[in-house]
Amino acid sequence: MPKYRKKPVIVDAIQWSGRWEDVPEVKKFTENNAVEKNDIDNKRSYLFIRTLEGEMMCSPFDYIIRGVKGEYYPCKPDIFEATYELAE
Repeated sequence: MPKYRKKPVIVDAIQWSGRWEDVPEVKKFTENNAVEKNDIDNKRSYLFIRTLEGEMMCSPFDYIIRGVKGEYYPCKPDIFEATYELAE
């Protein structure tokens, strides 16, 4: 079976702290592709990222990645850390 290696690609990413006061920074990074939604019945708020496949929920400490085509998507910390390393 053939094996494949991921091409070395540098992406821009930030990690959301989970703090609502940091959401403006996430919105700025994602060019307003981050959306807050409130669940009035449960008195909870959620953060979603608009992706090419639709909205994806972003959990505290998730990384938000700007992909090679300018798209945005959240990524779990363990996956991010296994896949990416600091390029600077």
